Amino acid sequence: MTPHRGSYLPGVTAVRGVDPQIADGRPSTRSGSLTSQLLEKHETRIRRMFAGIAERYDLLNHLLSLNIDRTWRRQVTRLVPLRDGPLLDVCTGTGDLAFAYDSAVGGDVPIVGADFCHEMLVKATEKSKRRGSGGRIVFVEADAQRLPFANDTFEVVTVAFGLRNVTDPEQGIREMTRVTRPGGRVAILEFSRPRHWLFGRLYRYYFRFLLPLVGQMVSRSRERAYSYLPASALEFPDGEELAACLRAHGLADVHYQRFTFGIATLYIGTKV
Repeated sequence: MTPHRGSYLPGVTAVRGVDPQIADGRPSTRSGSLTSQLLEKHETRIRRMFAGIAERYDLLNHLLSLNIDRTWRRQVTRLVPLRDGPLLDVCTGTGDLAFAYDSAVGGDVPIVGADFCHEMLVKATEKSKRRGSGGRIVFVEADAQRLPFANDTFEVVTVAFGLRNVTDPEQGIREMTRVTRPGGRVAILEFSRPRHWLFGRLYRYYFRFLLPLVGQMVSRSRERAYSYLPASALEFPDGEELAACLRAHGLADVHYQRFTFGIATLYIGTKV
């Protein structure tokens, strides 16, 4: 398949369909204060894990969240509106946040979805064709730690439930900030820990026991992805700790908003 070069992103080879371009796949040698708090993970393992659950990924996302994840994504598009674009969605997976933005702007703004898992992008491309957005949304196979885009390119750069899966999350934030244009915004939607004494306990029980059980039964993941995913969410920094990291990487006016009793949190920062 011949790569499609997006005219609105000079010098960037954007690829659609089942033959995406692979960015530099060398393991990251960087480390950071956030990385030490995460479960041990490597690019090859994470890529293999998501490849193994790609076929049932959407089904399980909506099932295990009781469809609340769709509402969270719509809230992101309202709280971080897109004007003239373009938008980059990092760790896009099967493209749900990219599609939510496409719907929010009526298909009038260019959107790029980037992910380093080929199988997830195959599903994203299939969904894009079904919804008729294949000519508007471009999917690129690329590592969030080495984004193949020029500095100061995007109006908004987003990531939904993917930052904690990046081997070096701080490098991921650094790259997201780099490709955001001055005055543009970085938006991170990630799981967090509810603080309410009763709801927090119920949430942790669900996340530690029920979600892995149901997820494994449906996905049959050899990597036991639905044990890793909730464990990584429970250990990942949230609230002020993650907001402070965004500030440390040069983002201004950093603030965050909790969704659904604190199950998920949206972090927003502006590049100066």
